[in-house]
Amino acid sequence: MSPGSNGGEERLFDQTQAGISEVEGEEEGYTICDGCNEVPSCGIKFYRRGNIVTRIEPWPGFPASPLCSKAYATLQRLYHPERLRYPLKRTNPKGSPDPGYVRISWDEAYQIIVDHLNRIKEEYGPHAVFFYVGDPKEPRAAVQRLAATYGSVNYGCESSTACRRAAQLAELLTYGFPTTGGLPGDETRVMLIWGTNPAYSGQPFLCHGQLVDARERGVKFIVVDPRISPTAGTLADIHLRPRPATTAALAAGMMHVIFKEGLEDREFCDKWIHGIDELRDYVKAFTPERVEKITWVPGEKIVDAARLYATHRPGGLMTGAQATTHDLNATNNHRAILMVPAICGYIDIPGGVVKPTDPLVEMGAPNWADGPPKFCMRDKMLEMTKYRLDLEDFPVWAEKLFEVQTNHLVEWIKQGRVKAFLGWGLNTMIWPQTHEYQRAIESLEFAMAVDYFYRPWTHDYVDLVLPAAMNYERLAPFAYFGRRIFGRTPIRPLGECREDWQIALEIGVRLGHADVFYNGDVEAACDDILRIWGLSYDDLRRHQVEGVSVPGLGRELYRKYETGDMRPDKKRGFMTPSGKVEAVSLVLEKHGYPGLPVYKEPMETTLEFPLILISGSRVPYITHSKWRGDSPWLLELQTEALLTINPRDAAKRDIQRGDEIILKTAHGQIRVKAKPTIMVPQGVVGIMHGWAKANVNELIPRQFDAISGFPPYKEVVCEVVKA
Repeated sequence: MSPGSNGGEERLFDQTQAGISEVEGEEEGYTICDGCNEVPSCGIKFYRRGNIVTRIEPWPGFPASPLCSKAYATLQRLYHPERLRYPLKRTNPKGSPDPGYVRISWDEAYQIIVDHLNRIKEEYGPHAVFFYVGDPKEPRAAVQRLAATYGSVNYGCESSTACRRAAQLAELLTYGFPTTGGLPGDETRVMLIWGTNPAYSGQPFLCHGQLVDARERGVKFIVVDPRISPTAGTLADIHLRPRPATTAALAAGMMHVIFKEGLEDREFCDKWIHGIDELRDYVKAFTPERVEKITWVPGEKIVDAARLYATHRPGGLMTGAQATTHDLNATNNHRAILMVPAICGYIDIPGGVVKPTDPLVEMGAPNWADGPPKFCMRDKMLEMTKYRLDLEDFPVWAEKLFEVQTNHLVEWIKQGRVKAFLGWGLNTMIWPQTHEYQRAIESLEFAMAVDYFYRPWTHDYVDLVLPAAMNYERLAPFAYFGRRIFGRTPIRPLGECREDWQIALEIGVRLGHADVFYNGDVEAACDDILRIWGLSYDDLRRHQVEGVSVPGLGRELYRKYETGDMRPDKKRGFMTPSGKVEAVSLVLEKHGYPGLPVYKEPMETTLEFPLILISGSRVPYITHSKWRGDSPWLLELQTEALLTINPRDAAKRDIQRGDEIILKTAHGQIRVKAKPTIMVPQGVVGIMHGWAKANVNELIPRQFDAISGFPPYKEVVCEVVKA
């Protein structure tokens, strides 16, 4: 029997079991799409008959709308016949070709989990259990609370593996607050969009139209992206196309021009940038001529971009979650970008890079990526810092971020420091050299995974697979945008599926902490958070469509570093050790790293491997691997892994569109189909990650940026040959 099946006709969706009523007409409901790897994102208004969702449309007036193809495909995913519906237990030994999964009860599943957790705590201590949340991000707050109560500091997530956190680390080291920049304001005259393609992805979602509106009212755009992306093609006044992994050199080249021509904001630089003289001296060597050789960007374009950005005051910034940090100089590459608006004085001014004045209390991030510190028991986690697995490997990371960097999981398991792994939305293909993580997880004394579907590349290596309720079936977490909060109206889960928060809470109850985990009641957990703002879930229901607005200051404050409104202690300055924007990071120097955002030479191409590989580029209708088998509607749009390659590079190799080709690096090879396109420059190829039969991350070495621990997904050299 296959893991996703339950035998015979029982595999098919049973309408009677799902709770169809004889009520005429449709009832309305509301939920959130989890399709863009974000929490939460776009609002869905759905219609149901009984417990059956019949159709969906955009949630009227919701801040993130309209819906895209991924949201509409959630309905097909919900009723997919291969969806997991019951807990599954391995019956064959690890390493067997067939895990022999059989259906078990939730009681048995919880008992297995609790028995292992109690035994491991007694034999090895609680920190030998690793708690992990992948995609979607929704369970993070509940799983953090579970880890803290159990007593393990070792909690990590996909953001601390390969997504947002490396960029956030650079932001905290440089500005003292996290920011990806933002949309141009009324005052903005120029935008620097670096390493993100808002036409396909990025924050805020579906914002490309707003950027086009800004261009029409006169805002100038500088777009930095090796590819001719839709964002570059529709917005760019100047498009800089650097060689991947040369970010710090290009930023230094722009700063060289700005300083040389006296275009910086000298007053801000002298008063509010620590290490400004060292930075000036450092970038003197990065002349346009030298930077052109390093980055492939013509020197005159570097000069033009620097002048445009520094003279059209004020300037804004938009950066991506990880595109600039997937190489072996990740942290300093991103820090170099951040210094460009800083030397122009564009920090926390109208139209510039603004730190929000009045975010929702306890919810500093614009989504559930962190969770409320009190609910997540962040203080307790911080008290256990000395037990963090990454404390010696990545000390800067461990000082600035509460989540453990997961990329050395293989080593920690081999060393016997991790004995069990509890994963929600776990996908082993997120890691470079995926097979090493699969073997490591397989060798654990216990591992479990919570998911929507059985995914062999992950679940063949664990002991338990638990069925997760989907977005239409979840109450938690509620959504918030700025200071507006929205609730959900879930249907009853299919089969015996349970929502992620419920699973985490019920494990906590079984461990003997019923009071801490609200007796397993998800709404009670949400109510505990909502009390921060004097609300309850019932209040959200009473204002279901429009949401509830939490009163605030009602206005944005600027130059808060001058007034004491930037820092929690109300002292003037930034939230950095120096109290200034740090061109020279005191934290990096403390841990023995260069303080400046230094450039580091990327991997060199060779005769054997003359091309540069970009792994992880996106298309708008699929996010990574999670939709391909889940929603055949979307799979029809792209049925197999495609490698984008410049037509000239393809012609040299006698490669035509649709040809079967071999992509190889020094670390392995995969077979894919060719897609010649001018979108990528000569010398560069690109591919989405997460194709189980063509897992590009198997071609990436387990080498990591020393500061952030991020792998070189956009730096490795490669070759392409016709199969």
